[in-house]
Amino acid sequence: MELLVTTEWLSGEMGTPDLRVVDASYFALSPERDARAEYEAEHIPGAVFMDLGGLVDSDSALPSTLPPAEKFASRMQALGLGDGSRIVLYDNSPHHTSARAWWMFKLFGAHDVAILDGGLYKWKAEGRPLASGKETLRHRHFTVWKDSATIRTLDQMKANLRSGAEQVVDARSAARFSGQESDPRPGVAPGHIPGSVNLPYDRLFHTDGTWKRGEELRGVFEEAGVDLSRPLVTTCGSGITAAVLLFGAALLGKKDVALYDGSWSEWGADAGTEKALA
Repeated sequence: MELLVTTEWLSGEMGTPDLRVVDASYFALSPERDARAEYEAEHIPGAVFMDLGGLVDSDSALPSTLPPAEKFASRMQALGLGDGSRIVLYDNSPHHTSARAWWMFKLFGAHDVAILDGGLYKWKAEGRPLASGKETLRHRHFTVWKDSATIRTLDQMKANLRSGAEQVVDARSAARFSGQESDPRPGVAPGHIPGSVNLPYDRLFHTDGTWKRGEELRGVFEEAGVDLSRPLVTTCGSGITAAVLLFGAALLGKKDVALYDGSWSEWGADAGTEKALA
């Protein structure tokens, strides 16, 4: 599969035995919305619900850090996702959370994973069929695996601040990046990692929620001051929308891209880290 698939393609592939469709909607900063309830009310037929909010390291004080590989594999097996599956992810979130799910699947060893361009919004706008309730699939073995090459830790980010080996790109809004707007999480300082550049994640999309592609997408990165010839580390508030920038870079063929999983929730709350404003 391509990294990004169309609603037309998915409609034509529905019912093939190796295809798995996954709703990866998550509303971390919109507590009034319930992702599971919305999934049960309407979803693409056959889709299972991933529950990104529960796929975290429960021993971490940070909001969205990665779960252990064994936990991820167990949850995916229970959903009927496993070795040999072609997995198509979609969401109905303003934060385009299927990108976070895509990064997690790739990191934990799934090979054939794509995102549905335009997500549930486009699927519904085209009048395509919907289902309600829960979907049950037979358990399928998911090999436990973790490749840490695309993860960055706090210590690695501190070292990068000294070396400048990797360019840091922040997906948050301009107001949060500059410090003009307070962080929504208590105890987290305003501002950004010194030397980082700001590329709000929503700039990677058209108004209908579909991804920009090719030279249009490349231009978005370059206009923000991102040097696509250099290795990148993406960051945001809690590691969710940072994955949008990572996936966007992947669409441009970049492979030397990593994600700072603790993101500003960790850096901004650490009294020993440098913070930049404006």
